[in-house]
Amino acid sequence: MNAPSRTGVLLINLGTPQAPTAGAVRRFLREFLSDPRVVEVPRAIWLPVLYALVLPLKPRRTTRMYRKIWMDEGSPLLVHTQRQARALDVALKQRAFEATVEIGMCYGQPSITAALTRLMERDIARLVALPLYPQYSATTTAAAFDAISQFFRKRRRMPELHFIRDFHDNDAYIKACVSRVRDSRAERGAAERLLFSFHGLPERNVQLGDPYRAQCEKTAERIAHELGLGPDRWLLSFQSRFGRAEWLRPYTDETLQALARRGVRSVEVFCPGFAADCLETLEEINIRNRSFFLEAGGERFDYIPALNDTAEFIECLANLVTGMTTARRTPETAGGDNR
Repeated sequence: MNAPSRTGVLLINLGTPQAPTAGAVRRFLREFLSDPRVVEVPRAIWLPVLYALVLPLKPRRTTRMYRKIWMDEGSPLLVHTQRQARALDVALKQRAFEATVEIGMCYGQPSITAALTRLMERDIARLVALPLYPQYSATTTAAAFDAISQFFRKRRRMPELHFIRDFHDNDAYIKACVSRVRDSRAERGAAERLLFSFHGLPERNVQLGDPYRAQCEKTAERIAHELGLGPDRWLLSFQSRFGRAEWLRPYTDETLQALARRGVRSVEVFCPGFAADCLETLEEINIRNRSFFLEAGGERFDYIPALNDTAEFIECLANLVTGMTTARRTPETAGGDNR
């Protein structure tokens, strides 16, 4: 029997409803918020709250948000991730790196299970799993690993697995972020302050050992340094908090309002933790938080788009994929294996 020779690349993102309808949003939220990785509350306490309070109420409001940012091709998160996969496929071929690229969502469709099934049908020898979360958190990256582990739990043959845990300090990633900011400034000019807004996390998660906050801080510091910004020109904040628990501070909405009230008239907001534009960037930041800043007295609000399928970010992804497999393959295994 011939040993499989191809590499499978699995790009992983969080997920999205299939349509901007209350039913589709409810199905997505039910799957997403039922994951113990996402809500670290005992099931006996959380599930009654989820089904009695959250799912009957939250989908209607969230659906309205999705309708504001839905693209002709579909959900922005899915559309941008698909574009990233196609661009990565081209970039790997240009490097003569034989691979099949698939995308899988932790929640919703296309699922990680479906993507892995397609890759295994190609008889791949190795799998590079690349969660599109630059900063590691158990709520996101570890949830992706759980899904992969679940898929292979009852399978006899496994490919050689290369799991990319994070790339928050990767030089090519920092370069891509810096380029995104500079492109925006070339078009619109620099604002008085640059705010790096990252997705929030319950404070308790960090106290229990999640490295997420430290990695966000490292990313922001490196981007600011490469841009030549002094400490008085940039800030870091956290968005998307949910529920009554204390989340990582400072909060993005409060930060923007405070800046405007202190007399800052122009801000740029960049979200380095989001590899693709989605509800949290396009609606929460560019619509709601824009409104908060302007209503508090600000005059100019520039949202800097996510990395999406920019050439610099695709180069970063290609480096991660090829660098991971090259680093792990020794002369003894380079001839092909079927472990």
